[in-house]
Amino acid sequence: MNAEALFLSLRLAATVSILLLVLALPLAYGLAFSTWRGKFLLESVVALPLVLPPTVLGFYALVAMGPHGPLGKIWQSFFGHPLAFTFAGLVLASMLYSLPFAVQPLVASFESLDRRLLDASAVLGADRARTFLRIIVPLAWPGVLTALVLSFAHTLGEFGVVLMVGGNLPGITRTVSIDIYDRVQALDYAGAHQTALLLLLISFVAASSFARMARNLSFLKPLLLSRPASPFCSAPPARENPPSSIASQAYSNPTPAKSASAREFTSTPHAKFRSRRSAANLPTFFNRWPSSPTLP
Repeated sequence: MNAEALFLSLRLAATVSILLLVLALPLAYGLAFSTWRGKFLLESVVALPLVLPPTVLGFYALVAMGPHGPLGKIWQSFFGHPLAFTFAGLVLASMLYSLPFAVQPLVASFESLDRRLLDASAVLGADRARTFLRIIVPLAWPGVLTALVLSFAHTLGEFGVVLMVGGNLPGITRTVSIDIYDRVQALDYAGAHQTALLLLLISFVAASSFARMARNLSFLKPLLLSRPASPFCSAPPARENPPSSIASQAYSNPTPAKSASAREFTSTPHAKFRSRRSAANLPTFFNRWPSSPTLP
């Protein structure tokens, strides 16, 4: 087993997954919440590596990173050496090839969020950046972990794009997949079997670990939903008699029925007028009116 190729593959996969997460988060946000009519064109470009053969994608990446390509010329002017057949070239090509595996889980996770939470955050005065960092990303943790797992595992087993852009330089661009290919070409099936089995175990452990972490982080959602969207907003104090309790008390304790004499007293015109006089604070000369009969 070639430990140098294994370490190079793990380093490439970790670098690509972290950089892709930084690139895919704003891109997925735009695809999930944008109302632009031409959004399907950007979605098609992102999903193109899923249907495009790796050799075709690797060929055009090699042309762009070559000495006469646009990316190659810019890299040459800044760093003084070509971009193709280097580790940096492998990182760029792998990011392009694994882009849909990072963007699509994030888009699905963002679209499943409750839009009322975003509206409440906007009403409370939070800008889009704060809403994205404090509400969208924490609630979309399963999608973030899925994007990390898929991009890491997909980059770890790349072959066509890596071979086209990086070649087979030991210690620089020879990854595990290329090492397996070389061993098969040399009829070293035992060594190829050991390397392939180790690669399979690493991918399985990474996928199962991230899936378990995503399930364990599901308890964060109710905590995040109960928090106010703005630190300057606090929950109103609890009322001693909220409307619901007052209504329930009124429903459970209805007003007792009046007796017959009480109904007769309140129905007389003198009693009605007397109540109106006290309510309107009428002058005292109305006291000459006869008084109301008293209750027995």
